[in-house]
Amino acid sequence: MGEAAPGARASHTTPRRERKHMPPQRLVGAIDSGTTSSRFIIFSHAGEIVSSAQMEHKQIMPQKGWVEHDPEEIWARVQDCMQQALGKAELEGSALAAIGITNQRETTVVWDVNTGKTFGNAVVWMDSRAQPICDVLASQREGKDRFRDKTGLPISPYFSGTKIRWILDNVAGAREAADAGTARFGTIDTWLMWKMSGGVDGGLHVTDVTNASRYMLMDLRTLQWDDDLCRELCVPKRLLPTITPSAKVHCKARFPACVAGVPLAGVLGDQQAALVGQAAFDKGSAKNTYGTGLFMLLNTGGDIVRSRHGLITTVAYQFLDGPPVYALEGSVAIGGALVQWLRDNLGLVTAASQVEELAKQVPDNGGMYIVPAFSGLYAPWWRQDARGCVVGLTRFCDKRHFCRAALEATAMQAYDVFAAMQQDARVPLAQLRVDGGMAVSELLMQYQADVLQAPVVRPRVFETTALGAAYAAGLAVGVWKSVEDVQQHWPGIDRTFEPVRDVKLRDERVRMWHRAVDKSLGWVESASAQAPRPWGVAGVGLVALGMVLGVSLALVGSKMRV
Repeated sequence: MGEAAPGARASHTTPRRERKHMPPQRLVGAIDSGTTSSRFIIFSHAGEIVSSAQMEHKQIMPQKGWVEHDPEEIWARVQDCMQQALGKAELEGSALAAIGITNQRETTVVWDVNTGKTFGNAVVWMDSRAQPICDVLASQREGKDRFRDKTGLPISPYFSGTKIRWILDNVAGAREAADAGTARFGTIDTWLMWKMSGGVDGGLHVTDVTNASRYMLMDLRTLQWDDDLCRELCVPKRLLPTITPSAKVHCKARFPACVAGVPLAGVLGDQQAALVGQAAFDKGSAKNTYGTGLFMLLNTGGDIVRSRHGLITTVAYQFLDGPPVYALEGSVAIGGALVQWLRDNLGLVTAASQVEELAKQVPDNGGMYIVPAFSGLYAPWWRQDARGCVVGLTRFCDKRHFCRAALEATAMQAYDVFAAMQQDARVPLAQLRVDGGMAVSELLMQYQADVLQAPVVRPRVFETTALGAAYAAGLAVGVWKSVEDVQQHWPGIDRTFEPVRDVKLRDERVRMWHRAVDKSLGWVESASAQAPRPWGVAGVGLVALGMVLGVSLALVGSKMRV
């Protein structure tokens, strides 16, 4: 397991004379525990950032297809971020009306309720070790969609249920503890809530409806764990947390000391939190988050819309005692992670900003396309046999074209989800709201608008995921009186990118992109598969990502944040 943050057990207070007391009804804190880092952000009633702190945590990859995090390291980072953010603003924790939590969804933690010790590291959402379990489940009756009617989800190692099953079957002591009733499971929101509310000394074991909807164990209609699904996946129900609304006062924080006594009042999965943070409460509103992956959500109101075009049905949010609101979602595994790959694996850049700088130096991708299917393709394809590839590579291409192709691949993946969403919704989507780290790229956002042939709207406050968690917590304690109040005080728009390119050119680029996607499919073959197809297509170079590229590239080692 990774090391805890230095000094993580130290007191999370600073001298009282350095702190300010501000009206608690005006400030709300939000924990945003993501895939690569955790942050704590303090927001004003106007949705503006008052203070923030961020710390990265280790990415643990013990073998191919496995991605892990150390839950104790995440908890230590969250504590440090809370102390730092309060310290920067010279605030006492008592200045906060409430704290909300948002988190990387599906990432799975199992721990002992008596000792607090975890059964190994957290299994991260993009981890694919549970694929054999999924293969067995999908081999029966209706295939990978056999649970979709109840859960809205296809059978995939992406979701928590099969990750839990893998831990129980493979980690020493986990199944025995589950059978004895001493094991607890949760996604990162549940882990943090348990820690903050007392841990081994009576900590709460809860999750909200948005996170629960990603377990592949909850019935979308009842918002409760389903007996049949738990039995199919061999997951004891008593292992699972209690499902609650997204906005609800759970208790007052006990840990860390710097926020003791502050109500813990909101929980949302990160992508649903971004939808709320965009104030996209109207049916038909859509947003796309450009983070480690890409996540597009369409608010479908109270309707559970069944996708026929490769999307999933999920819970968008539920506030207090109100009815649940649902969404269609398209999840793409690799977005900003592709830029990280250019940096860490190929060494083409030393900072994220250099990708755009280099991409701007060429008018197009030089005929090359990158399909970043590092662990298969998610929506709308759902092909675990796909693997990353570069096609159309010639001696003409250089690192500028690689950077351009990476940004275009991000936009094209979003296009595929957007197109599927329009077909499922049966109405044209008027615009797409965007957020996340890659949304700072002017080139990417303009290319996205051109590909979608729809306006792309970027907000003034980029931290919409944390803002959504703050809104949920604030609604629970009355900082905001209603969703209309939230919309009225939403920080507003930074820029709208209008499409400017010719539709015929867009159509040709999309056609070539889909040719490239086709080349990535079927790369992982089962033992019973037919012999490999002949290599080579006239005029198209095919290179599996992760192989040594047979071109001369100027490589620069570096660090960056996506």
